[in-house]
Amino acid sequence: MTTLFTPAEARNAVELLASRSLIRLVTEIDDNGAIPPRRLAGILPDLSSHQLRRATETARAHGLVRVAPGAGLELTESGSELADLYDAAARWARRHAYPAPVCEFSSRIRHVLDLLAPWLATERADGISRPSAARLPSTEAEADLARPRALLIQWLADNPQATRVSEPEPVA
Repeated sequence: MTTLFTPAEARNAVELLASRSLIRLVTEIDDNGAIPPRRLAGILPDLSSHQLRRATETARAHGLVRVAPGAGLELTESGSELADLYDAAARWARRHAYPAPVCEFSSRIRHVLDLLAPWLATERADGISRPSAARLPSTEAEADLARPRALLIQWLADNPQATRVSEPEPVA
């Protein structure tokens, strides 16, 4: 058995990547191109100014977006790869009606990332670990998770900063 990430690293990565505001920011830029920072609130009106600020700061800190002069926030290569992971997770969830036949895009992604979390912590000798079978809709659904799982593991391998457990800030 090969350890991929510690349970704490896996939890940290899933918490980061499953942030609704981060999902919305990354997928909006992926779908529609660069966004001038002053237009964020108008383009993503369902997010509060605090959520937008936090998503933007998180995306910049993890190298997912950059400010392109004259264009605004655009995805980096890492951000584009994360958008591909989000798309693969959402396609899998829609195909298998997971977690429900009708569900918000970011919620689908969060649920799939939660489902994939056990694969991040350990891998069997044959290269496939198995989450609880009760959580998967079918054997076919488990087999179809191969692509989102591979994309997630590769993205995290290329972006190890996403797995680092945050140190608590000292109390003043």
